[in-house]
Amino acid sequence: MKAAFGRSGLGRFVGNGEERKWSQPAASIWLQRGVLGLLAAGVVGAVWLMMPASEGHVAQTEPVKLAQANIDPDPPTSASDTSTAGIVGPDRMRISSQTWHRGGLGSKALVTFTVRNDNDFAVKDVEIVCAFARRDGSHLTDRSRVLADTVGMKSRKTFARVPVGFVNVNADQAKCSLVTARRA
Repeated sequence: MKAAFGRSGLGRFVGNGEERKWSQPAASIWLQRGVLGLLAAGVVGAVWLMMPASEGHVAQTEPVKLAQANIDPDPPTSASDTSTAGIVGPDRMRISSQTWHRGGLGSKALVTFTVRNDNDFAVKDVEIVCAFARRDGSHLTDRSRVLADTVGMKSRKTFARVPVGFVNVNADQAKCSLVTARRA
């Protein structure tokens, strides 16, 4: 008895009772692929064994000698040297309020704070350092940031959502403080 499945589209899956003839059995195809895979792995292994040993991960046997730097006690200063000129300590500056939260999928710290400048001059390039700690108060990491904005004399400025850097996932508390600034 032959059932016709041509109308419902199942004929190609079930067949009409006749046996399909394959040109090559499936077992021999898998055997050929396995032999070719083993051959390729053997060639790669042989090439790897013939390569010379890497010198990058070998410990040095001789101690490294460091050069000593000569530091003059009185370095010559010139009018064009402004690298340390105008640096102001945080004596009359402070952070009046601060909050922080996570951003960047929870890996970055975004800090919002207000800088108060009680000096008789404006300051710029304010450098802050934020210390992050666990819930129990144990220290995790420090991150610093230089803010290029200017804070006017005897005024305050709020910096909102400043990205300080990557923080540990266990960080629960943050405390930011001012380090230095420059006269504007």
